[in-house]
Amino acid sequence: MTQRGRATRPTGRPRGAERPRGGDLAARRDRLRAVIEPVVVAAGYDLEDLSVSRAGRRHVVRVIVDADGGINLDGVADVSRAVSAALDAAEETGGDIVAGEYQLEVSSPGVDRPLTLPRHWRRNVGRLVKVTTRAAAALPEQRAEQPAGDRQVTGRIVSADDERVVLETDTGRAEWVYAQLGPGRVQVEFNRLDEIDEAEFDEAGDAGDSDEIDDEDVEDEER
Repeated sequence: MTQRGRATRPTGRPRGAERPRGGDLAARRDRLRAVIEPVVVAAGYDLEDLSVSRAGRRHVVRVIVDADGGINLDGVADVSRAVSAALDAAEETGGDIVAGEYQLEVSSPGVDRPLTLPRHWRRNVGRLVKVTTRAAAALPEQRAEQPAGDRQVTGRIVSADDERVVLETDTGRAEWVYAQLGPGRVQVEFNRLDEIDEAEFDEAGDAGDSDEIDDEDVEDEER
């Protein structure tokens, strides 16, 4: 069972006065990715998302990592320390990566994150998902047989590889190539909660207690 959690650590250096906001935000995120992604990959994980937001006078750098088999809280903490050290080293040699003080948050993906890549589907085999399926392109002489428009499908992921996914639906088993699928959404199944390890929730709760920032104070700059 994959353990979900978050490691939060203040980093960056206090400045007497924060530099004026400006510059290319996309370039800032690219600089962060150039530092962070090699560290995450070297640790054996995938960098699933990287975002920067503001919380009062500080920035918050959020890093989401995952792997086949998931990542536990020890893994999250290890990645957090490695990324923090890499950012400090990058600032020592190359100047500000993020202007002013910032806080680093490293976490594993939650069930609300969309399934957009083959590895996302593969890592959720056995889960119930909802997805929009797109009608495949048809040749002119085949259009009479082609189903029209998009439709919502709910089914359990039976298998997934680099090319296609198989779902078990109410009408039977069917498969789609990824080009025919929109982002998948994992569905919460309350009748299966007793199958989840209670320790996962306890540990995730402990990880979220460290130096939290009130989400109401956070204004997203980029995603």
